[in-house]
Amino acid sequence: MKPAFILASALSLAACATIPDQPPPIRSDGVAALGQPTRVGALLVTPEAVIEDSRCPIDVRCIWAGRLVISAVVKYSGGSEEFRGRLTLGEPLVLGRERVTLVSAEPRKADRASPPLPAMLFGFEAR
Repeated sequence: MKPAFILASALSLAACATIPDQPPPIRSDGVAALGQPTRVGALLVTPEAVIEDSRCPIDVRCIWAGRLVISAVVKYSGGSEEFRGRLTLGEPLVLGRERVTLVSAEPRKADRASPPLPAMLFGFEAR
């Protein structure tokens, strides 16, 4: 009777176990959504969050272009080193002999009357 109880207990606990989430696939085109890694030259860049987006909304003419700042994780030196911090649109980040620049983020935010936009895609370049 004890083996049947142990087996039943083990099966009931196994039913409660969760399968860990699969990591997002790594893109190789230098473009990624939040939480998605992408290869940029020898670097692996994962945008994590939008910290500031003061760019002009879509179809609005502005005097100042605004700025975009994101937090990101950049793995470099063959993945042995990691930078965790901010990237600003158009400003290169130098990591040893590597350099990465956030070059695009689309779509731009909509004005308040517009419906919500789909998730942003961020473009990076290594130089």
